Amino acid sequence: MSKTISWNLQMSVREGRLDDAKELMDEMVEATSKEPGAHGYEWFLSEDGNTCHLNERYADSDALMAHLVIFGSQFAERFLACFEPASFSVYGEPGSEARAVLDGFGAAYLGWLGGFKR
Repeated sequence: MSKTISWNLQMSVREGRLDDAKELMDEMVEATSKEPGAHGYEWFLSEDGNTCHLNERYADSDALMAHLVIFGSQFAERFLACFEPASFSVYGEPGSEARAVLDGFGAAYLGWLGGFKR
């Protein structure tokens, strides 16, 4: 069983905030790319620019928590001004401290059942 934690956050782009959202995304990608436990960080946007999905993968709960601390201190306020979270699925077993933060975003948790990754 893997200690990896990942998620898919589906959200709406707030009206008139697409340019701000893209600028914020660039900053967040830059910051997250420097985090040693961040294994994947991908943003996707619908053709009409109204829906955004964010897929993230972290080595373990400690790496996830380190990311959440940076997110909270540097990006959370602007993030919520640009996006309205709609669905948040978390995969794996985050620790209680990480869960307490993720719960604030309405996370639904899915534990590992089987499979593989390369």
